[in-house]
Amino acid sequence: MEGMCEKGLLEYVRKSSPPPFLLKTYMLVEDPVTDDVISWNVEGTAFVVWQPAEFARDLLPTLFKHSNFSSFVRQLNTYGFRKVATNRWEFCNDMFRKGEKELLCEIRRRKAWSNKQQPVAPTQTSPQELDEDQRSSSTSSSSGYITLIDENKRLKKENGVLNSELLSMKRKCKELLDLVAKYAHSEKEEEDERPKLFGVRLEVPGEREMKRKRAEIRESASILLSQSCK
Repeated sequence: MEGMCEKGLLEYVRKSSPPPFLLKTYMLVEDPVTDDVISWNVEGTAFVVWQPAEFARDLLPTLFKHSNFSSFVRQLNTYGFRKVATNRWEFCNDMFRKGEKELLCEIRRRKAWSNKQQPVAPTQTSPQELDEDQRSSSTSSSSGYITLIDENKRLKKENGVLNSELLSMKRKCKELLDLVAKYAHSEKEEEDERPKLFGVRLEVPGEREMKRKRAEIRESASILLSQSCK
């Protein structure tokens, strides 16, 4: 009878205590100090890792004793989280919501494989469970790896497009600078062609004011073009 009561108590504790991995993840998402790295989405129905590199380097070691973002993603998969956006690391689970921490008890770790000789799943909060939370199935590992490859391909493609646009802008800036230089040169030649009287070039009425305005325009254009081409 006593054994049955103890077993029932352990079962109650297991059901009322969320797995450590979920509690730690919830703490990171809820903490407003880390909102620039990881936070809830606008609706509070999913969370977003805005800066994966900083998240892995600065936050993961503080709670999970490792800095492997891929392992973190695989672990989310084992608890039924889904990546719901293609352009960012946004993860969703129906029982992982802002302000509803009590729902974490409803999330269960998925069995990645069946083993008749060892059918035991984590049943209580213990050091062994912490170790268990660092493992993942081969299926989840493969899924996370493929996700990272796809993300890497997308980023490389975007980087190529940006580099192409940058080269195009630099080429156009050079053409504009060459045009300004050509304009200045032609203006000098035009000045040299003014008629002379006793070796002194004659000044056309209103030419001085025109020259001043041209110089101001040329100087402003050169400054703007030089700044935009840096």
